[in-house]
Amino acid sequence: MTTAAITLRRQRTPLAERLDLIVTPVFAGLLALLGFADATTSDILSYENISRQLVQTIQLGFASSLLVVIIAVPIGILVSRRGFPRLKTALVDFLGLAQALPAYGLIVIFFTFMGTGLTTVVYALALFSLLPVLRNTIVGLEQVDKSVIDAGRGMGYTRLQVLLNIELPLAVPVIMAGIRTAIVINIGMAALAFLVGGGGLGETINSGLKLNRGPAIFIGAVMVAILAMVFDFLSALAQKYLKPKGI
Repeated sequence: MTTAAITLRRQRTPLAERLDLIVTPVFAGLLALLGFADATTSDILSYENISRQLVQTIQLGFASSLLVVIIAVPIGILVSRRGFPRLKTALVDFLGLAQALPAYGLIVIFFTFMGTGLTTVVYALALFSLLPVLRNTIVGLEQVDKSVIDAGRGMGYTRLQVLLNIELPLAVPVIMAGIRTAIVINIGMAALAFLVGGGGLGETINSGLKLNRGPAIFIGAVMVAILAMVFDFLSALAQKYLKPKGI
């Protein structure tokens, strides 16, 4: 990375990070207030159901995002090595096709082979959101300045040490951006889990639609949005504190 690029990042990053870590909690708080005010007017909501659906949505979002990281980051590292350009292109094209499918259709396809339940939705969501993490892992590793890598090798680092001590730390901001995107996608799409018996806050939204109850629809949608913001905020904190100092 050149001196000019480092200086430019230092000039831009602090303000962007402050806004990122301030605006999201503010919006989440406002949505929570609106949802609480609307909840008092609804007669079809119960604390037990909402709590159960909230936990299920968190489980779906966390499990699918964790699965994405476990799969996409190692594959991204592998295909970014020399000798795998065709595999890299094929994987990106395939996952691009998977993401082009409607989430509803992908969940139904997995339901056909796996049946109902949380596991079906977790695998469907993981496939749906693999592309951002894989692509960002590849881009993050490929944009590391070659002179920095050469300097590490000149110090006697092995390929594994270069990867762990130089490439991955410098690629963390880009990789975390992909993970943040995947998390938000998974939380939002988890609202469709009820279609195959996966539960989640989509049950409340669906009940509101069937019974023509606006407050139930609004509360379900607001809670999904708040969860997405909370996970995005936690990812932003991780992105800030995991990256090397000075970047």
